[in-house]
Amino acid sequence: MWELLKIELFKISRRPRTYIAFAAITAITLIFQIAFRADGVSYLSMMLQSVEDSFQLNKQLAINGYLMCYIILNTLLVQIPVLVALIAGDSISGEAAMGTLRLVMTKPVSRTEFILVKFLASLLFTFSLLLWMAVMALFFSILMFGAGDMLIFRVHGDESQILQITSDDVMWRYVAAFAYALVALTVIGSLSLLLSIFAENSIGPIVATVCIVIVFTVVSNINLPLVEQKIKPWLFSTYLVGWKGFFYIGTDQDGMPVKGSIENFPAIRNSLYILLAHIVVFLSASVIIFKRKDILS
Repeated sequence: MWELLKIELFKISRRPRTYIAFAAITAITLIFQIAFRADGVSYLSMMLQSVEDSFQLNKQLAINGYLMCYIILNTLLVQIPVLVALIAGDSISGEAAMGTLRLVMTKPVSRTEFILVKFLASLLFTFSLLLWMAVMALFFSILMFGAGDMLIFRVHGDESQILQITSDDVMWRYVAAFAYALVALTVIGSLSLLLSIFAENSIGPIVATVCIVIVFTVVSNINLPLVEQKIKPWLFSTYLVGWKGFFYIGTDQDGMPVKGSIENFPAIRNSLYILLAHIVVFLSASVIIFKRKDILS
């Protein structure tokens, strides 16, 4: 199995589209960083319009690497499912398009093992993508803007909140957030892998995955009682941005932030359980369907 995995990773490394994802992350991150370096104060002024009368802030000092990374993640983690689908959607359909799928199946490799290798390769690609994002969005931002206390701007109900997290309480939150993002993006990868089984070319599963994510995301943002109670809990898109919960710091009875705390950890834990359940369902369906599939190409 490990030999198969190494072969699969080699094939991924040889595809030009693999590097499109890394180039896109690099480009978007640099654009944000250069823009904030030039005029980040204007962005903060816009964000603080509703609270500027009651909250005085040195905006120049508030712009640091931690805040910069948070802003970038809010943008990129919505777009990255497309980049994950570029690789996972090509897993099986790419083999069928090249005419190598039937040849591979003549080797002493079980179909279950074949699917698991494809899944693991997609998982490792997603991990490397997030690792590169951490380098560019977090560590490069710290080099460019420095470190310091982190401010989170949050709309909670009808109120706007500003949460302050001390610099020594931030890094573990980013580690947890990236780990959560890995699970969330693995859901996208496993879905794209499942759709890849039904196609004879890569375009179909990639486009289908992107469309499903878009539709589910739109539905997840519809604030109607029927949708919120009956539909949202079943959509994986509802839980994709759960990583933000690691930055919502808990407070004591006097409303003061409690270092090392999370406002609603049970919600994050339950979101992870639901995302993991989606991965198990999609991966199990992939194994079952592929084992029954007539391979003609």
